[in-house]
Amino acid sequence: MNWLRHFPSTAYLVIALSFIYLPVVVLVLFSFQDGALPVFPFTGPSLQWYEKMFGNERLVESLLNSIVVAVLSSLVTTVLGFLAAYGMARRTPRFAGGIRFLLMAPLTVSYLIIGMGLLITFNLIGIPKSLFAVGLGHVIINLPLCFAVIYSQFGDHLRNIEWAARDLGANDTQTLLRVIAPIMKPSLLASFCLSVTLSWDEFIIAFLLSRFDVTLPVIIFEMLRAGLTPEVNAAGTMVFAISMLTIGVGVIFMFVVAREKK
Repeated sequence: MNWLRHFPSTAYLVIALSFIYLPVVVLVLFSFQDGALPVFPFTGPSLQWYEKMFGNERLVESLLNSIVVAVLSSLVTTVLGFLAAYGMARRTPRFAGGIRFLLMAPLTVSYLIIGMGLLITFNLIGIPKSLFAVGLGHVIINLPLCFAVIYSQFGDHLRNIEWAARDLGANDTQTLLRVIAPIMKPSLLASFCLSVTLSWDEFIIAFLLSRFDVTLPVIIFEMLRAGLTPEVNAAGTMVFAISMLTIGVGVIFMFVVAREKK
């Protein structure tokens, strides 16, 4: 029978998806727990832990800090990634392979090593632990991915369009902002959303480079040291929900752009 032939692959897929998503389902479920402990049997649903979470001033402040750091660092990362990709695609410089390797190298280094290196470097040049330092760290770790996404979308067709724009009298700035950037809008948005998602829930660099003003993952870590509670689950659910919302906005925007091109 056909279903027997496909059963092993189907069973493997179900097990793999369950392994990935079951912890998320449990996290979200027990954020609505009515009791004081996130253990079976489930009692609820109740929004009391979300009310308690939003009533926690330090938690709300860290939530806003995470949003500010994620958005601003992602804007900087996307702009730098776009400029680097444009420069590499427009002209092939000497040692282009080595330059691409240097741009992509942070992907091969542990966040812990990068964070410790940044901590030492910032101490030497006088940058204190702060959200600004965290933002710089997130730019460094997210820039390689943004560069890779944007650079992969540059091709000969864009070079031809650029030449056509110059023949019509456009200068470098006009060509970049009015011609190339609008065409690259889907990849720019994809890079921005990816960077926001990675920055939003990043912990190691945020923990090493922040002091008093911290991001949400750092606060969740501090709460976990006191024990697992439904309030922690509510905060974790908020992190997951905003990550999914960011990805959803990016997908919808790319779908709209694709329909407009048709």
